[in-house]
Amino acid sequence: MTTMLEVTDVTAAACCAPLVREPLTAAEAEQLATTMKALADPARLRLLSIVAASEDSEACVCDLIEPVGLSQPTVSHHLKILTTAGFLTRSKRGTWAYFKLVPGALDRISQLLVAS
Repeated sequence: MTTMLEVTDVTAAACCAPLVREPLTAAEAEQLATTMKALADPARLRLLSIVAASEDSEACVCDLIEPVGLSQPTVSHHLKILTTAGFLTRSKRGTWAYFKLVPGALDRISQLLVAS
C-alpha cells in the first residue's frame, strides 16, 4: 500500500528574498573597508572621540598625547590615518597641528550600513 504525502516548499520564504535596497558596489565596499580599518584601532577611536568631545570638535595634538598615553610620533601617526580616511582635517598654527572633526564623516558610514 502506497501512502501519498503532501510536499510543502519551505525554501520559498527563506531563500532568494528580494533586495529591498541597492547593495554596496565594489568601489563602495573598498572605500568603506579602508574607512573602517582606520577606526579599527582603540587608540584611533579614543583620539577621534577626544577631538569630537573638544570645543568646536577641534583639538591640538599637544592635548591628545597625555590622554591616550602614547608618544607624540605615535599619536601623529594615528591622526594622519584618521585624516587620510576623511574623519579629521589638519591645520597648522605656529609649531602645533590642530585636528578638527569633519562634519558628517561618521554619519556617512552609518548611512551605508543602515537599511532605509
